[in-house]
Amino acid sequence: MEMTRSHFLALLLGVSISALAILLLFIFCTRRKRSSTESEQHDVESHGFSSETGELVTFRGGEDLTICDILDAPGEVIGKSSYGTLYKASLQRSGKVRVLRFLRPVCTVRSDAKEFNGVIETLGLVRHENLVPLLGFYGGNRGEKLMVHPFFSSGNLSDFIASGDDESVKWINILRITIGITEALDYLHNRMQKPIVHGNLKSKNVLLNSSFEPRVSDYGLHLLLNQTAGQEILDISAAEGYKAPELIKVKEVSKESDVYSLGVIMLELVTGKEPINKDPTGDDEFYLPDFVRNAVIDHKLSDLYRPEILKSSGDMSEERVLKYFQLALSCCSPSPSLRPNIKQVLRKLEDIKKC
Repeated sequence: MEMTRSHFLALLLGVSISALAILLLFIFCTRRKRSSTESEQHDVESHGFSSETGELVTFRGGEDLTICDILDAPGEVIGKSSYGTLYKASLQRSGKVRVLRFLRPVCTVRSDAKEFNGVIETLGLVRHENLVPLLGFYGGNRGEKLMVHPFFSSGNLSDFIASGDDESVKWINILRITIGITEALDYLHNRMQKPIVHGNLKSKNVLLNSSFEPRVSDYGLHLLLNQTAGQEILDISAAEGYKAPELIKVKEVSKESDVYSLGVIMLELVTGKEPINKDPTGDDEFYLPDFVRNAVIDHKLSDLYRPEILKSSGDMSEERVLKYFQLALSCCSPSPSLRPNIKQVLRKLEDIKKC
């Protein structure tokens, strides 16, 4: 009888301890879940995102991304527009720094999901050393959309040119950057199963690494935006001097309009000037391609390029710079049919490199 009572008490005590352990575990998990949810909602809401579960699609290089990583990452705003916001974010789990591009739901394409997802899949397949890859895409239940890209700490080409430092006037860097951008466009135009028109090429959308290798960003972004937001991109491009003249009448960007924008960037690189005077007064109105054309007519082209370029290399010749100018102006031809295609531009650049 004593043995039975002892066995019974031990059994009862064991059940009680197990029940208490389960209860404590339940309370701990509930509190943790509530705390995690509250924290997530705070971070997500600060970015305008829903805390409800959305869908994350990852591509090569972004396999380690998770929804929690992205939505919980503290971010620093590095760019804003009416259609979205760019954040520099540190992912808590991996410690990696990424660029998060939030697209406003009201600005994105409202066509069927299959078409939109097809564009995302196409952009996710883009892999070239001179293009910024898409690592992941998140779609929230309320129409929120987020693109994940690598972060490049050396800044963009526009700032590099404006700096006027020694590296920005070295011919080897100018040619390396130009060839890299051209190869990126050649990949988009000719080496994808579904060709992609960049649609918004400008020096601010060309990032640089520590070796001054270019990484072109923002390609195909117009494919994800509705007509109003897409038109705004063109209007901004025009205001900054990169918009091809035919786009005033024809709203669809093209390979030819990409080549035009490339030509403007080439002129920026050798002159050190911005494409356009954003605040013209009286006779101060200025547009870089027209300015260079007039210099050619007046035989004053040598007054335009930065003289330090010729001193940057022992075997540097003015002939190279003049051929570079000639190629840039052909890219900026007012007529799309007179512009070289991107493969022709690449061949001419290789010839300039050799001469």
